[in-house]
Amino acid sequence: MYRFLRNILFLFPPETVHYFSMNAFRIFCRFGPARKLFGSWFCPGGQGLEKMVWGLRFRNMVGLGAGFDKNALYLDELQTMGFGFVEIGTVTPLAQPGNEKPRLFRLPRDKALINRMGFNNDGAVAVAARLKKWRNKNPDPPPGEPGRMLVGGNIGKNKITANEDAWKDYATCFSALYEYVDYFVVNVSSPNTPGLRALQQKDSLRKILLRLQELNREKRDALVAGPRPLLLKIAPDLTREELEDIIELALEIHLDGIVATNTTIDRASLGDKSKVRSDEIGPGGLSGRPLMEKSTSVLAYIHEKTKGSIPLVASGGIFNENDAMRKISAGATLLQVWTGFIYEGPVVVKKILGHPVTGR
Repeated sequence: MYRFLRNILFLFPPETVHYFSMNAFRIFCRFGPARKLFGSWFCPGGQGLEKMVWGLRFRNMVGLGAGFDKNALYLDELQTMGFGFVEIGTVTPLAQPGNEKPRLFRLPRDKALINRMGFNNDGAVAVAARLKKWRNKNPDPPPGEPGRMLVGGNIGKNKITANEDAWKDYATCFSALYEYVDYFVVNVSSPNTPGLRALQQKDSLRKILLRLQELNREKRDALVAGPRPLLLKIAPDLTREELEDIIELALEIHLDGIVATNTTIDRASLGDKSKVRSDEIGPGGLSGRPLMEKSTSVLAYIHEKTKGSIPLVASGGIFNENDAMRKISAGATLLQVWTGFIYEGPVVVKKILGHPVTGR
Protein backbone atom coordinates (compact mmCIF):
# COMPACT_ATOMS: atom_id res chain seq x y z
CA MET A 1 0.00 0.00 0.00
CA TYR A 2 2.64 2.53 1.03
CA ARG A 3 4.88 1.56 -1.90
CA PHE A 4 2.10 2.56 -4.29
CA LEU A 5 1.51 5.81 -2.40
CA ARG A 6 5.24 6.49 -2.28
CA ASN A 7 5.49 6.22 -6.06
CA ILE A 8 2.90 8.97 -6.34
CA LEU A 9 4.45 11.16 -3.66
CA PHE A 10 7.88 10.83 -5.26
CA LEU A 11 6.52 12.58 -8.36
CA PHE A 12 6.54 15.83 -6.40
CA PRO A 13 9.34 17.93 -4.82
CA PRO A 14 10.47 16.31 -1.53
CA GLU A 15 10.06 19.31 0.74
CA THR A 16 6.62 20.19 -0.66
CA VAL A 17 5.30 16.64 -0.34
CA HIS A 18 6.71 16.36 3.19
CA TYR A 19 4.42 19.10 4.49
CA PHE A 20 1.51 18.03 2.29
CA SER A 21 1.56 14.43 3.54
CA MET A 22 1.95 15.35 7.21
CA ASN A 23 -0.80 17.97 7.03
CA ALA A 24 -3.09 15.46 5.32
CA PHE A 25 -2.36 12.89 8.02
CA ARG A 26 -3.12 15.52 10.66
CA ILE A 27 -6.55 16.13 9.13
CA PHE A 28 -7.39 12.41 9.18
CA CYS A 29 -6.18 12.12 12.78
CA ARG A 30 -8.66 14.77 13.92
CA PHE A 31 -11.34 12.09 13.73
CA GLY A 32 -11.15 9.83 16.76
CA PRO A 33 -12.00 6.56 14.96
CA ALA A 34 -9.43 7.30 12.24
CA ARG A 35 -6.72 8.06 14.80
CA LYS A 36 -7.50 4.85 16.63
CA LEU A 37 -7.38 2.86 13.39
CA PHE A 38 -4.05 4.40 12.37
CA GLY A 39 -2.67 3.64 15.81
CA SER A 40 -3.64 -0.01 15.45
CA TRP A 41 -1.92 -0.16 12.06
CA PHE A 42 1.29 1.65 12.92
CA CYS A 43 1.95 1.19 16.64
CA PRO A 44 3.91 -1.92 17.60
CA GLY A 45 2.08 -4.36 19.83
CA GLY A 46 3.28 -6.84 22.40
CA GLN A 47 4.82 -6.61 25.82
CA GLY A 48 8.26 -5.55 26.96
CA LEU A 49 8.87 -2.76 24.45
CA GLU A 50 9.61 -0.11 27.07
CA LYS A 51 13.23 0.80 27.73
CA MET A 52 14.71 2.82 30.60
CA VAL A 53 17.61 5.08 29.60
CA TRP A 54 18.89 8.11 31.58
CA GLY A 55 16.05 7.55 34.02
CA LEU A 56 13.56 8.17 31.20
CA ARG A 57 10.89 5.68 30.21
CA PHE A 58 10.94 5.20 26.44
CA ARG A 59 7.82 3.41 25.24
CA ASN A 60 10.04 1.73 22.65
CA MET A 61 13.59 2.13 21.37
CA VAL A 62 12.78 3.52 17.89
CA GLY A 63 12.81 7.29 17.47
CA LEU A 64 12.59 9.82 14.67
CA GLY A 65 15.74 11.86 14.12
CA ALA A 66 15.98 15.64 14.06
CA GLY A 67 15.14 17.43 10.85
CA PHE A 68 11.79 15.80 10.17
CA ASP A 69 9.68 17.83 12.61
CA LYS A 70 11.90 20.86 13.00
CA ASN A 71 9.23 23.06 14.57
CA ALA A 72 7.26 20.62 16.76
CA LEU A 73 4.28 20.79 14.42
CA TYR A 74 3.43 17.09 14.16
CA LEU A 75 4.00 15.54 17.58
CA ASP A 76 0.46 14.16 17.89
CA GLU A 77 0.69 12.56 14.48
CA LEU A 78 4.13 11.05 15.12
CA GLN A 79 2.94 9.65 18.43
CA THR A 80 0.08 7.97 16.55
CA MET A 81 2.66 6.38 14.26
CA GLY A 82 4.23 4.61 17.22
CA PHE A 83 7.56 6.37 17.66
CA GLY A 84 9.11 5.96 21.09
CA PHE A 85 10.73 9.37 20.86
CA VAL A 86 11.10 12.26 18.43
CA GLU A 87 13.81 14.89 18.19
CA ILE A 88 12.54 18.31 17.21
CA GLY A 89 14.82 20.84 15.56
CA THR A 90 17.51 21.63 14.92
CA VAL A 91 16.31 24.72 16.83
CA THR A 92 18.29 27.97 16.82
CA PRO A 93 17.76 31.05 19.04
CA LEU A 94 16.42 33.17 16.17
CA ALA A 95 14.13 32.00 13.41
CA GLN A 96 15.94 31.54 10.12
CA PRO A 97 14.82 30.49 6.62
CA GLY A 98 17.68 28.10 5.93
CA ASN A 99 19.34 27.67 2.57
CA GLU A 100 17.77 28.39 -0.79
CA LYS A 101 15.39 25.86 -2.33
CA PRO A 102 15.56 23.26 -3.70
CA ARG A 103 17.51 21.82 -0.76
CA LEU A 104 16.20 18.28 -0.35
CA PHE A 105 16.77 15.60 -2.98
CA ARG A 106 15.98 11.90 -3.40
CA LEU A 107 18.28 9.20 -4.74
CA PRO A 108 15.77 6.33 -5.02
CA ARG A 109 18.19 3.86 -6.61
CA ASP A 110 20.24 3.91 -3.40
CA LYS A 111 17.36 4.63 -1.00
CA ALA A 112 19.10 7.83 0.00
CA LEU A 113 18.51 11.54 0.45
CA ILE A 114 20.74 14.58 0.10
CA ASN A 115 19.82 17.66 2.08
CA ARG A 116 21.27 21.11 2.58
CA MET A 117 18.43 22.56 4.64
CA GLY A 118 20.57 24.88 6.76
CA PHE A 119 18.76 24.81 10.13
CA ASN A 120 15.53 26.34 8.84
CA ASN A 121 13.26 26.71 11.88
CA ASP A 122 10.85 29.07 13.66
CA GLY A 123 13.24 29.91 16.49
CA ALA A 124 13.46 28.82 20.11
CA VAL A 125 10.62 30.95 21.50
CA ALA A 126 8.02 29.76 18.97
CA VAL A 127 9.06 26.12 19.25
CA ALA A 128 9.02 26.29 23.05
CA ALA A 129 5.45 27.60 22.98
CA ARG A 130 4.31 24.64 20.86
CA LEU A 131 6.13 22.18 23.10
CA LYS A 132 4.55 23.67 26.20
CA LYS A 133 1.10 23.24 24.70
CA TRP A 134 1.84 19.64 23.71
CA ARG A 135 3.26 18.72 27.11
CA ASN A 136 0.16 20.12 28.81
CA LYS A 137 -1.94 17.75 26.70
CA ASN A 138 0.47 14.84 27.17
CA PRO A 139 1.66 14.76 30.80
CA ASP A 140 3.82 11.98 32.15
CA PRO A 141 1.57 8.96 32.79
CA PRO A 142 1.45 7.34 36.22
CA PRO A 143 3.56 4.21 36.81
CA GLY A 144 2.07 1.11 35.26
CA GLU A 145 0.37 2.93 32.38
CA PRO A 146 1.77 3.09 28.83
CA GLY A 147 4.40 5.80 28.44
CA ARG A 148 4.01 8.81 26.20
CA MET A 149 6.31 9.58 23.31
CA LEU A 150 9.40 11.38 24.60
CA VAL A 151 10.67 14.55 22.95
CA GLY A 152 14.30 15.50 22.49
CA GLY A 153 15.50 19.01 21.74
CA ASN A 154 18.14 19.18 19.03
CA ILE A 155 19.86 22.58 19.31
CA GLY A 156 22.26 24.55 17.15
CA LYS A 157 23.59 28.00 16.37
CA ASN A 158 22.29 30.64 14.00
CA LYS A 159 24.14 31.03 10.74
CA ILE A 160 25.01 34.65 11.56
CA THR A 161 26.59 33.72 14.91
CA ALA A 162 30.38 33.53 14.88
CA ASN A 163 31.87 30.26 16.11
CA GLU A 164 33.53 31.95 19.08
CA ASP A 165 30.05 32.98 20.28
CA ALA A 166 28.34 29.71 19.41
CA TRP A 167 28.17 28.62 23.06
CA LYS A 168 25.78 31.50 23.72
CA ASP A 169 23.34 30.24 21.07
CA TYR A 170 23.37 26.73 22.51
CA ALA A 171 22.79 28.12 26.00
CA THR A 172 19.87 30.26 24.79
CA CYS A 173 18.15 27.28 23.17
CA PHE A 174 18.85 25.09 26.18
CA SER A 175 17.19 27.56 28.55
CA ALA A 176 14.21 28.20 26.26
CA LEU A 177 13.36 24.52 25.74
CA TYR A 178 14.46 23.13 29.10
CA GLU A 179 11.05 22.69 30.74
CA TYR A 180 9.43 21.13 27.67
CA VAL A 181 11.84 18.50 26.36
CA ASP A 182 13.03 15.27 27.92
CA TYR A 183 16.65 15.45 26.76
CA PHE A 184 18.94 17.59 24.61
CA VAL A 185 21.15 16.87 21.62
CA VAL A 186 23.92 19.32 20.74
CA ASN A 187 24.26 19.47 16.97
CA VAL A 188 27.71 20.54 15.84
CA SER A 189 27.86 18.10 12.95
CA SER A 190 25.53 19.31 10.21
CA PRO A 191 27.47 19.95 6.98
CA ASN A 192 24.97 22.61 5.87
CA THR A 193 25.89 25.53 8.16
CA PRO A 194 29.26 27.04 7.21
CA GLY A 195 31.92 26.38 9.83
CA LEU A 196 29.64 24.39 12.15
CA ARG A 197 31.65 21.18 12.04
CA ALA A 198 34.69 23.07 13.31
CA LEU A 199 32.86 23.16 16.66
CA GLN A 200 33.58 19.44 16.97
CA GLN A 201 37.15 20.37 17.84
CA LYS A 202 37.83 19.54 21.46
CA ASP A 203 38.32 23.03 22.91
CA SER A 204 35.28 24.53 21.16
CA LEU A 205 33.14 21.58 22.13
CA ARG A 206 34.26 21.66 25.76
CA LYS A 207 33.18 25.30 26.09
CA ILE A 208 29.69 24.55 24.77
CA LEU A 209 29.10 21.37 26.75
CA LEU A 210 30.47 22.68 30.05
CA ARG A 211 28.19 25.71 29.87
CA LEU A 212 25.17 23.49 29.23
CA GLN A 213 26.12 21.20 32.11
CA GLU A 214 26.40 24.29 34.30
CA LEU A 215 22.89 25.41 33.26
CA ASN A 216 21.63 21.91 33.95
CA ARG A 217 22.88 22.12 37.53
CA GLU A 218 21.50 25.63 38.02
CA LYS A 219 18.02 24.65 36.92
CA ARG A 220 18.11 21.50 39.02
CA ASP A 221 19.13 23.48 42.09
CA ALA A 222 16.43 26.07 41.39
CA LEU A 223 13.87 23.22 41.18
CA VAL A 224 12.86 24.29 37.66
CA ALA A 225 12.88 20.64 36.63
CA GLY A 226 15.09 17.59 36.90
CA PRO A 227 18.40 17.69 34.98
CA ARG A 228 18.07 16.96 31.30
CA PRO A 229 20.30 14.30 29.73
CA LEU A 230 22.80 15.95 27.40
CA LEU A 231 23.84 14.20 24.20
CA LEU A 232 26.19 15.10 21.37
CA LYS A 233 25.47 14.39 17.70
CA ILE A 234 28.63 13.74 15.70
CA ALA A 235 29.55 13.49 12.04
CA PRO A 236 30.51 10.18 10.42
CA ASP A 237 33.41 11.87 8.65
CA LEU A 238 35.61 12.45 11.70
CA THR A 239 39.14 11.10 11.73
CA ARG A 240 40.11 8.54 14.36
CA GLU A 241 42.07 11.25 16.16
CA GLU A 242 39.02 13.53 16.23
CA LEU A 243 36.88 10.66 17.48
CA GLU A 244 39.38 9.96 20.24
CA ASP A 245 39.18 13.61 21.32
CA ILE A 246 35.40 13.47 21.49
CA ILE A 247 35.42 10.21 23.43
CA GLU A 248 37.95 11.61 25.90
CA LEU A 249 35.87 14.77 26.37
CA ALA A 250 32.63 12.81 26.74
CA LEU A 251 34.14 10.74 29.53
CA GLU A 252 35.79 13.76 31.14
CA ILE A 253 32.59 15.84 31.47
CA HIS A 254 30.25 12.88 31.98
CA LEU A 255 28.26 13.39 28.79
CA ASP A 256 25.04 11.38 28.92
CA GLY A 257 25.10 10.01 25.39
CA ILE A 258 26.25 10.30 21.77
CA VAL A 259 24.17 10.21 18.60
CA ALA A 260 26.14 8.41 15.90
CA THR A 261 25.80 9.77 13.33
CA ASN A 262 24.70 12.79 11.31
CA THR A 263 24.76 12.84 7.50
CA THR A 264 27.96 12.39 5.51
CA ILE A 265 29.61 14.53 2.85
CA ASP A 266 31.27 11.41 1.42
CA ARG A 267 29.57 10.11 -1.76
CA ALA A 268 31.86 7.10 -2.34
CA SER A 269 29.23 4.58 -1.24
CA LEU A 270 26.74 5.64 -3.90
CA GLY A 271 26.09 3.61 -7.02
CA ASP A 272 27.37 4.97 -10.33
CA LYS A 273 24.08 6.50 -11.47
CA SER A 274 23.42 8.06 -8.09
CA LYS A 275 26.94 9.53 -8.10
CA VAL A 276 26.15 11.26 -11.37
CA ARG A 277 22.92 12.60 -9.90
CA SER A 278 24.68 13.70 -6.70
CA ASP A 279 27.20 15.67 -8.76
CA GLU A 280 24.28 17.47 -10.39
CA ILE A 281 22.70 18.16 -6.99
CA GLY A 282 25.84 19.61 -5.47
CA PRO A 283 26.73 19.97 -1.78
CA GLY A 284 24.68 18.54 1.08
CA GLY A 285 24.55 15.76 3.62
CA LEU A 286 23.91 12.23 2.40
CA SER A 287 21.65 9.94 4.44
CA GLY A 288 19.98 6.58 4.04
CA ARG A 289 21.31 3.20 2.90
CA PRO A 290 24.74 4.48 1.78
CA LEU A 291 25.39 5.77 5.31
CA MET A 292 24.92 2.40 7.02
CA GLU A 293 28.51 1.13 6.87
CA LYS A 294 30.22 4.37 7.86
CA SER A 295 27.83 5.26 10.69
CA THR A 296 27.90 1.73 12.09
CA SER A 297 31.70 1.73 12.05
CA VAL A 298 31.75 4.96 14.07
CA LEU A 299 29.15 3.55 16.46
CA ALA A 300 31.13 0.36 17.06
CA TYR A 301 34.38 2.28 17.56
CA ILE A 302 32.87 4.53 20.24
CA HIS A 303 31.23 1.58 21.97
CA GLU A 304 34.54 -0.29 22.05
CA LYS A 305 36.60 2.66 23.27
CA THR A 306 34.13 3.62 26.00
CA LYS A 307 33.60 -0.02 26.99
CA GLY A 308 29.87 0.56 26.66
CA SER A 309 29.85 3.16 29.43
CA ILE A 310 28.03 5.82 27.36
CA PRO A 311 24.56 5.12 25.90
CA LEU A 312 24.66 5.46 22.11
CA VAL A 313 21.83 6.42 19.79
CA ALA A 314 22.31 4.84 16.37
CA SER A 315 21.32 6.88 13.34
CA GLY A 316 22.11 6.19 9.72
CA GLY A 317 20.76 3.60 7.29
CA ILE A 318 18.09 1.95 9.46
CA PHE A 319 15.20 0.65 7.37
CA ASN A 320 14.14 -2.64 8.95
CA GLU A 321 14.73 -5.11 11.76
CA ASN A 322 17.95 -6.48 10.26
CA ASP A 323 19.44 -3.00 10.09
CA ALA A 324 18.37 -2.44 13.68
CA MET A 325 20.06 -5.65 14.79
CA ARG A 326 23.33 -4.53 13.18
CA LYS A 327 23.21 -1.31 15.15
CA ILE A 328 22.39 -3.07 18.40
CA SER A 329 25.22 -5.54 17.85
CA ALA A 330 27.55 -2.57 17.31
CA GLY A 331 26.55 -1.07 20.66
CA ALA A 332 23.37 0.95 20.12
CA THR A 333 21.07 1.60 23.08
CA LEU A 334 18.41 3.45 21.06
CA LEU A 335 17.68 3.72 17.34
CA GLN A 336 16.73 6.66 15.13
CA VAL A 337 15.23 6.62 11.66
CA TRP A 338 14.76 9.43 9.18
CA THR A 339 15.42 8.45 5.58
CA GLY A 340 14.15 4.96 6.39
CA PHE A 341 10.85 6.54 7.39
CA ILE A 342 10.61 8.29 4.01
CA TYR A 343 11.19 5.07 2.07
CA GLU A 344 9.39 2.57 4.32
CA GLY A 345 6.52 4.73 5.51
CA PRO A 346 4.62 4.90 8.82
CA VAL A 347 4.98 1.16 9.42
CA VAL A 348 8.74 1.47 9.87
CA VAL A 349 8.54 1.39 13.69
CA LYS A 350 6.39 -1.73 13.62
CA LYS A 351 8.74 -3.39 11.10
CA ILE A 352 11.79 -2.73 13.23
CA LEU A 353 10.22 -3.86 16.48
CA GLY A 354 8.95 -7.10 15.01
CA HIS A 355 12.31 -8.69 15.80
CA PRO A 356 12.47 -10.76 19.01
CA VAL A 357 15.51 -8.79 20.22
CA THR A 358 14.55 -5.24 19.22
CA GLY A 359 11.04 -5.95 20.39
CA ARG A 360 12.08 -7.35 23.72
